[in-house]
Amino acid sequence: MERANPVDVSDDLKTKVAWLYYMEGLTQDEISRLLDLSRSRVLRILAGARQSGMVQIRVTGKLSHCVAIERALETAYGLERAIVIPRPQDTAATHDIIGAALGAYLSENIPENATIGLGWGKTLSASLPGIAYRERDGLSIISMLGGLTRVSGANPSEFAWRLADRLSAECYLMAAPVFAPDAHTRQALVNHPGIQEIFRRAARLDLAIISVGDLSPLSTISEYILLERDELTTLQSAGAVGDVLCRFIDADGNILDHPINERVVAVDPRELSGARKRVLASGGWQKYPVIRGALRLVKPHVLVTDELVAERLVADARG
Repeated sequence: MERANPVDVSDDLKTKVAWLYYMEGLTQDEISRLLDLSRSRVLRILAGARQSGMVQIRVTGKLSHCVAIERALETAYGLERAIVIPRPQDTAATHDIIGAALGAYLSENIPENATIGLGWGKTLSASLPGIAYRERDGLSIISMLGGLTRVSGANPSEFAWRLADRLSAECYLMAAPVFAPDAHTRQALVNHPGIQEIFRRAARLDLAIISVGDLSPLSTISEYILLERDELTTLQSAGAVGDVLCRFIDADGNILDHPINERVVAVDPRELSGARKRVLASGGWQKYPVIRGALRLVKPHVLVTDELVAERLVADARG
């Protein structure tokens, strides 16, 4: 029986295995015998197909409680659409599941010839496998904030070009660090013609897709040490509950008058008001305050979140 390295698996073999399992209903043992593969290799191929987005599995039914919360959110916050995922058994999977729900939504709701502005974070990156590949149809992708010097799956630049590749789109990256060392350097960077072009394009978006960050030790900003611990402490002391496009806000959605916000190389979230559609995707109990603030600041048309956050938002709106 064949024992080749899984990295050598051809796209044809991956597709064949996935087709036999998901479309023709063969068992893993039957596929193993038919294609002369070990059962463990069949399992790895199937897992890889799902992870890469080659296979997209969607549960089309919804829990009635989540549907009721969606309608309540739409009414309370003037949303065009709310998408609420059931509370995950493993809370660590929250951003992956919200990302998958976002990917399914985007696959069906990205218009042709659109200019799309992107935020960043693990939730948005997790949407990629769920977004169907497209042939060229005039799309433009814009990363709305500078990048990280340390490469990661959550890097704004990497997320933008990976989505652009998936959608056969042009891609515009903000070639600067997301936090400049000081306000003077930040001003010099944003005066660069290439970055000015991104700001001009961001002023006329068809679709803005953003997430939010919190100030917990597990946040992306903390994980990648984008700011020092004492800087995060001063932000918390000033009333910050998290960030939108790396600008820190208070619980009421106001952008703080704080020196760190003067160093941010990113589109100001207040300038997203001109976007034809704004999508906010984020969840997890620790992000409730910043999600609540972002709803007031950005006024999204679409919110993708989890059951726990949705319940608290509805209760808050009802007083």
